Amino acid sequence: VQLVESGGGLVQPGGSLRLSCVASGFTFSYYDMSWYRQAPGKERELVARIISTGAIRNYADSVKGRFTISRDNFKNTVYLQMNSLKPEDTAVYYCNGRGGWPQTVYWGQGTQVTVSS
Repeated sequence: VQLVESGGGLVQPGGSLRLSCVASGFTFSYYDMSWYRQAPGKERELVARIISTGAIRNYADSVKGRFTISRDNFKNTVYLQMNSLKPEDTAVYYCNGRGGWPQTVYWGQGTQVTVSS
């Protein structure tokens, strides 16, 4: 099982980034997928979640209206489009998959996002 994130980097405030997470080793289309982030000295927090079919999406209040989560079940990929980035968005962003029976949780290795001028 692998979740491989990419797309992180350094961006100026107000800029945009698109994160991708490619999944392998499990039936991606059966799993709800999420993006979490963890800033230095802080707990990991949920940023956005999308259910297996893509029909329902949820966002943390801090990113509503700026971030969009999406998925392509043919490409086994989940995306996070991040616009109007702020310095407080700086964190390591992790891809998460949850599903199956019994329920299984998978994590990616993380990708660093730094918002700074």
